[in-house]
Amino acid sequence: MLGVWGRAPSLGQPKAKRYMTHFLDIHTTPQPDLHKIISNARMMKDARKDMSKGTLDEDQPLAGQMVALIFEKPSTRTRVSFDVGVRQMGGQTLVLSGADMQLGHGETIADTARVLSRYVDLIMIRTFEEQTLLDMAEHASVPVINGLTNRTHPCQIMADIMTFEEHNGPIKGKKVVWSGDGNNVFASFAHAAKQFEFDLVYTGPEPLDPERALDGLYTTVRDPNEAVQGADLVVTDTWVSMHDPQSARERRHNQLRGYQVNDALMAKAKDDALFMHCLPAHRDDEATSSVMDGKHSVIFDEAENRLHVQKAIMRHCLGL
Repeated sequence: MLGVWGRAPSLGQPKAKRYMTHFLDIHTTPQPDLHKIISNARMMKDARKDMSKGTLDEDQPLAGQMVALIFEKPSTRTRVSFDVGVRQMGGQTLVLSGADMQLGHGETIADTARVLSRYVDLIMIRTFEEQTLLDMAEHASVPVINGLTNRTHPCQIMADIMTFEEHNGPIKGKKVVWSGDGNNVFASFAHAAKQFEFDLVYTGPEPLDPERALDGLYTTVRDPNEAVQGADLVVTDTWVSMHDPQSARERRHNQLRGYQVNDALMAKAKDDALFMHCLPAHRDDEATSSVMDGKHSVIFDEAENRLHVQKAIMRHCLGL
């Protein structure tokens, strides 16, 4: 029997081809697309403010669409913001944990990607190894979004750029200082520094320097007091991961204690400088509570903007 759209598809055939693009990293996304994502995120945020707290966005761009949210790593902000964002745009979510999927154990990532592509319209994955993300994107026939890997965290930095520009205007030409561990979040900041044309300074202990592949995208100043002079934005991140053993936690505290963002350090930045932390935070370790709750802090605007910018990223990936 033929459906309303004509001849029924042959059994076993994939979905029809349609517009799609992945969002894997900031440095692999064209510069105009990045600016358009930020602009669209602001428009969607403003549009929701004008609504009487409606549950759904007016235009419902994801109506009838299913989004798979895969979490090999635990998550609060990524899980909630993507789930809420899909629902606000009229779509539905399928949330899968690493235990549910056992990615790469028994079934290859490539086969998992091919199977999921028959069921869903978009895949967001938060995983450990970057290669898992790349394999998923290579073999999926639907868009794939990087929700975080051990190497990068592009969605977070897109929200950070949006937040900075809401408060202090275009980030182009500004001075951004990262204090602490040269980790995956820093890596995406380094990619953004080139794409959005701002100056990035890393201050942290040499054993925790960023990966060599990022050389040329930032400058290093070991003394944090010197590094933050004239900064427009000061950023830090947690010193320890939930997966770190106790011995590693103690070592990192010893290495990073001198790079805590406190009131004395922030006083050396510009008067209107902003402070960011992607959260979750260990208060009074990487940053003091007085800074996190102080006049420079925009950490909760930053967290909220994950929702808006990720909605714009999903629309970008689906060409909506």
